[in-house]
Amino acid sequence: MAKTIVVKQIGSPIRRPAKQRATLVGLGLNKMHRTRELEDTPSVRGMVNSIPHLVQIIEEKE
Repeated sequence: MAKTIVVKQIGSPIRRPAKQRATLVGLGLNKMHRTRELEDTPSVRGMVNSIPHLVQIIEEKE
């Protein structure tokens, strides 16, 4: 089974650059306090690391 991470949106995309809003949509997040369980891949980690002020990693699963 692949490793997964649970990501939660903690910041609003209002008044943010379009690139940051597009990153949120790419992660499957678009409203406050939503969570998604995503595969732990380098591309997903890069997306999360590019907007640390908008998302938070809740937990990491094996």
